[in-house]
Amino acid sequence: MSRLRKISLKILLSALLTTVLFFTQTWKTAAHIAYHTGFDSTLTFIKDTIPPKKQVKKNIQPLSVLNENNPAVSNIPNTNNNLSAAVIDTVPVLPSDSVQPIQKIDSFSLKLSKDSLDAPIYYEAEDSAVVVVDSGKVFLYGKTKTNYQDIELTAPRVEMDQETMIITAVNSKDSNGVTRERARFVEGEQDFQSDTIRYNMKTQKGLTNNTYTKSDEMYIQADKFKKIGTIVYASHGVITTCNYDDPHFGFRYDKIKIVNNKVAISGPIHPEFEKVPIPIYLPFGFFPLSKGRHSGLLPPQFTVNDQFGIGLEGIGYYKVLNDYIDIKSTANIYSYGGWAVEVAPSYRKLYRYSGRLSFRYQSTKFNFKGDPDFNKTKTFFVNWSHSVDSRARPGTSFSANVSAGSTKFNQYVAYSPNLNFQNQVSSSITYAKSWQGKPYNLTLSANHSQNNRTRLINLNLPNIGFSVSTLYPFQRKKMLGTPKWYEKLGIAYNGSFTNSISFYDTLTYGKNGVKPFLKYLLDTAYYSARHNIPITLSLPPILNGNVIISPGISYGQNWIQRTTTYAWNDVAKRVDTSFNKGLFIEQTASFSLGFSTAVYGTFQFKKSRIIALRHVVRPTIGFSYTPDLNKNYLKTVKVDTANRTVNYNAIGGGTYLYASSRKFAGMNFSIDNNLEMKLRSKKDTGENAIKKVKLIDGYGFTGNYNFLQDSLNLSDISFYLRSTLFEKINISASATLNPYQYDSRGFKTRKYAWQGGKFKPGRISGGSLSMSTSFQSKPKDPEKEKQKQKEIQESYSNDPLLQADQQRLMDYMQQNPNEFVDFNIDWNLNLSLSLYFSERLKPDYSGFEREITSSVNFSGGFNLSPKWKLSANGFYDLKQTKLQTFQLSIAREMHCWQMSINVTPVGPYRFFNISINPKASILQDLKINRTRSFYGQ
Repeated sequence: MSRLRKISLKILLSALLTTVLFFTQTWKTAAHIAYHTGFDSTLTFIKDTIPPKKQVKKNIQPLSVLNENNPAVSNIPNTNNNLSAAVIDTVPVLPSDSVQPIQKIDSFSLKLSKDSLDAPIYYEAEDSAVVVVDSGKVFLYGKTKTNYQDIELTAPRVEMDQETMIITAVNSKDSNGVTRERARFVEGEQDFQSDTIRYNMKTQKGLTNNTYTKSDEMYIQADKFKKIGTIVYASHGVITTCNYDDPHFGFRYDKIKIVNNKVAISGPIHPEFEKVPIPIYLPFGFFPLSKGRHSGLLPPQFTVNDQFGIGLEGIGYYKVLNDYIDIKSTANIYSYGGWAVEVAPSYRKLYRYSGRLSFRYQSTKFNFKGDPDFNKTKTFFVNWSHSVDSRARPGTSFSANVSAGSTKFNQYVAYSPNLNFQNQVSSSITYAKSWQGKPYNLTLSANHSQNNRTRLINLNLPNIGFSVSTLYPFQRKKMLGTPKWYEKLGIAYNGSFTNSISFYDTLTYGKNGVKPFLKYLLDTAYYSARHNIPITLSLPPILNGNVIISPGISYGQNWIQRTTTYAWNDVAKRVDTSFNKGLFIEQTASFSLGFSTAVYGTFQFKKSRIIALRHVVRPTIGFSYTPDLNKNYLKTVKVDTANRTVNYNAIGGGTYLYASSRKFAGMNFSIDNNLEMKLRSKKDTGENAIKKVKLIDGYGFTGNYNFLQDSLNLSDISFYLRSTLFEKINISASATLNPYQYDSRGFKTRKYAWQGGKFKPGRISGGSLSMSTSFQSKPKDPEKEKQKQKEIQESYSNDPLLQADQQRLMDYMQQNPNEFVDFNIDWNLNLSLSLYFSERLKPDYSGFEREITSSVNFSGGFNLSPKWKLSANGFYDLKQTKLQTFQLSIAREMHCWQMSINVTPVGPYRFFNISINPKASILQDLKINRTRSFYGQ
């Protein structure tokens, strides 16, 4: 009987110990959850907290580690499936050979159930959390947040079911039934906002109601969403690029399948505006959502042109060949028989190189056959740009910027007034190599220029340049102390080879007495080589370091392919030109000694905001000698019936109107100035109150005096001025003063302008003036303007290979300002004035003629209202007193859409254009366009 009592007592004690352990671990877990979730209220257990005996064992056993099926302990760190936990026995055990206590470590293995999750679930709630132990559910209230792996769920109210692994989130509404806060589900780049979300953590499948999501530029709304992994199925919704809850427009669908950041494919679809359906139904919809390049058709634009007829422009195909190369092919087709094609491949390899090639061919037909103004012309044009990353091959660079083609190509390009008036076109291709640690530099280049008005084309290729940087032959290898004066003696070398070819594209080569094209090029080719060896010496300053001395010696040779001979033709009464081919050497040498210093002057003000004026004068004076080592090439030719003669150099054909020798021994002089002001600000105090203002950045003059000439010793005096007034107006001016009197034909006489009784400084024989300014209002939203500028800069600055693309974009924006409208700026105005005049010797040497060009460029715009903006730009020729080009644009801001009306009433092509299109780039081809053009000279 006593034995049974002992057994009963042991059972009772075991049950009591189990109960105590259960309550202890349960409240430890509850306290742990409350600590990590930040609950202000205590956990409330519903129903009976004492589970059955079997459940007690099941819940008690894994309390020291994570049981991922129990959300009540879900925020305890996870362990691997082959779980072994080390349990430290705190009862000391004393071994026989030691008096120090040690800890005994026991281990055991714990296997997790197959339906457990791969990671713990972390959750928190601002209001409260309710854990139902026997049903395995957790209820969260008030701005809840639940995290599982890369999933984040936020909602006003959340229910989690441990057995089914389903988490349910719902929205909250006010007393009027208006939604105050929606449930939001974020997984990676997927972001959903819904009224109700049910998601299975184990299978990664979910259902949502009244949901919208965003993928790149597309917003997708649907009554029901079904998510399976990264694929989403939706029904009864709209897809749009408008970010409003009630979008202005969209494409209505019944069913759609969305692969995140790849593609969205729908069934029958039709557009709608302001929820009004448009009766345009398509059997399916295909919306690419992935970022980057995609092959596909390019939609055309419908146009009407009086000279070309009805046409489709821009029809073509864009093909992505691989990660590095893509090709864009477009064509224009007109009803009068004209057409044009363009093939533009582009290539790019990160951190190596990038480039773009464009070939355009036009077969232009003005009017139809039989019309008296019928004209047929074929022209072409080639553009190529290439740049190399400097990190690809240090010390080596290669760049190309080619623009070449028919001289009449720009004349027949419609809807581009800037191209119609672009007469000067140039190209350059350059390769440069420098050797690290060595003073050698090599440059290979090819250049091209053409005048579309005169139709003259010049080619300079190949051009070879080789140089050796300055070497100091007397310098010690190890510098100790102050270097000697002769150790600063340096010598360098500069060599170049050039070849030039000129021709007109109007000539019919091989016919009518004109040589074949290849032979014509060989006959007109002109090559030369130049060698120059400069010797420099850096001497210490004198006069307490205020005067710098700069001596120099230079020797060079020019190797010329041919010489020029001018001869007077008594029959034709003109000067004929002939060439003598061979190898001719021209030698040059010069000796110079220069002195330069700087003088400062300050004028102080009292009781004025102007604190002081500072004037800096930098005078330079030098003496040089240049012997004439090529007297045999200086010749004289008669130029008119009055027996007037001029001297010319047979090497190069340059004329010397007033010199009988190229020998020079004289003085060079120049004075440079700048003027600054210190100003005290009205607003700031302390150091910030004083501000330096540059009144004139630089102004001065240069000239020389030749002691060896018997007359006309003083050269023309060149004046210049540079300034930025009020940090707004940029001014640059230059002028050339002729200090002599002149005869009736404009030739200089031996008398100075101030001789003969009246004082005159001379005659202005040439000059230029350019002024530019820009004004704009303050941005309505300064932060938005900063963000815009930052995005523009970052879009290209992160990849140096995109700098060429950035420059092309900036050029396009300057040429087409009407396409880039900024409503954040209320008004802006840009003005520029250019004036140039010079005197040029007439072709028959009978005198001089003056050339004057002057123009005003203007552009600007202002907001008629917060949604309407008026912009204009133009070009006015002051010489002809005629407006050459003028473009007017009206833009309408329509949130997710934009409308523009462009009118060009002046220029060779007068046209108007109306365009309405979405702003999103993914729908850039979805536009309504109407264009009408008229041609006139």
